[in-house]
Amino acid sequence: MLGLVVGFAARQTLANGIAGILLAITQPIRIGDLVTFEDQTGEVEDIQLTYTYIRLDDGRRLIVPNERLAQSSIANHSIVDSRVQIEVSVWLPPDSDLDRAIELIEDEQAGISASVAETDREGIRLSATAWADSPDGRGPAAAELRRRWLRLLREHGLSSVEAS
Repeated sequence: MLGLVVGFAARQTLANGIAGILLAITQPIRIGDLVTFEDQTGEVEDIQLTYTYIRLDDGRRLIVPNERLAQSSIANHSIVDSRVQIEVSVWLPPDSDLDRAIELIEDEQAGISASVAETDREGIRLSATAWADSPDGRGPAAAELRRRWLRLLREHGLSSVEAS
């Protein structure tokens, strides 16, 4: 009876260990990869035999049993290319010249396509996608683009928001 209890209790640890070995062999994720697991996105910090540690965008640490990783789908945004796509938004007053604002943003950097993402009484949100060189460069790259775009739009009289 004791052997049955110990065997049942050890099943989870063994399953996580075997899954950890499979993850090490197949390498669907690596340390430094940007991944999404069960609607949580972050950078893989560490992969141990039984658990994988993911630093989420808000700074929290997600600790995932390797058995769950092996059984679930995981989106690896940087396995093929270390560059990752970022979305950058800026808000404009409701009466802004949208065509001119979109033209300025798209002309400011090659390969960017801007569009109206949202409207309400308070203003219009323009959104564009760009590329960051690495997962940990997403935040700084987005902040720099936002700052440049707000300054550019302000210089052309399309926004009164200060770029910081």
